[in-house]
Amino acid sequence: MITSKVTLIGQRTPDVIRFAGVGSFRVPIEIARMDGGRFDRLDALVDTGATYTTWPRDRLKALGVQPEEQWPFVLADGREVNFDLAWAQIRINGKTQPTIVIFGEPGAEPLLGVFALEGFRLAADPVNHQLVSVPGLLKQLAAA
Repeated sequence: MITSKVTLIGQRTPDVIRFAGVGSFRVPIEIARMDGGRFDRLDALVDTGATYTTWPRDRLKALGVQPEEQWPFVLADGREVNFDLAWAQIRINGKTQPTIVIFGEPGAEPLLGVFALEGFRLAADPVNHQLVSVPGLLKQLAAA
C-alpha cells in the first residue's frame, strides 16, 4: 500500500458502498486513458493515507495507459519504493477529471487517494462510511 500523511476526501454514490473494516469503505470508481477510450470500473478502498490513486498495472495496460514517470513513495512499513505513474481520467459519481494514477501490482487492491478526491471537492466520512461533498478552501494574504 502506498501511503503519505494526507487527508482523504470523497462522496457517497447511489451504488452500494461495501464496508471494508473499522473506518474503512470502498467506492466504485472508473479509470481511462487521458485521451478517452473505455473506462475500467473497480471498487476502490478509500485510503486516508494514500496521496494518489493506485490501480492494478495489468488493468491500466489493458486500457492503453503507459507509465510516464517513476516516483519514490514511502510504504506503510517505512520502506521507500519507486512506482510507475501516469496521468489518467478518473470518474466518480458520473464526473470525470484528470488525476495521477500509480501502477500497482497485478491484482492489487485499488486505492482512491487524496489527490483525486480533493479535485472533486469530496471528503471521507469514516463514521457513516460514505463520501461527502465539501467546499474548497481559499486563503488570501492580508493587504500590507
